[in-house]
Amino acid sequence: MENKITINICGEEYTFAAEEAPSYMQKVAAMVDAKMSEILQTTHVSITDAAVLAAVNIADEYLKSQSSAENLRSQLKGYLDESTKAKNEASELRREVFRLQQQLEKASK
Repeated sequence: MENKITINICGEEYTFAAEEAPSYMQKVAAMVDAKMSEILQTTHVSITDAAVLAAVNIADEYLKSQSSAENLRSQLKGYLDESTKAKNEASELRREVFRLQQQLEKASK
C-alpha cells in the first residue's frame, strides 16, 4: 500500500508516495536534509548544487557500505567453510577412534 507523506528538506516541502512507512521516509528526508544543510553551511553553493553534492556524498557512503557488506559476507563464508571442514574432520576422527577401540577390544579378547 502506498503511503503519501509530506517532508521538508531545506525549507521546501515535498510530497512522496512510497511503499515504505512514513517514519522511514522521515528518516530518509532527515538524512538528505542534514547533508544538504551541512553543505550549504560550509560552502557557498546554490541549493541545486547542494542537492547534487549531497546525492554524491550519499551515493559514496552507500557504495562504501555495500563494499564493506560484501567483504563481511565473503569473510563469513570463509569462516563457515572452515567450520564445516573442521566439523567433518572431527566426525572422521571420531569414527577413527571408534574403529580403533573396536580393534583394541577384539585384540584383547
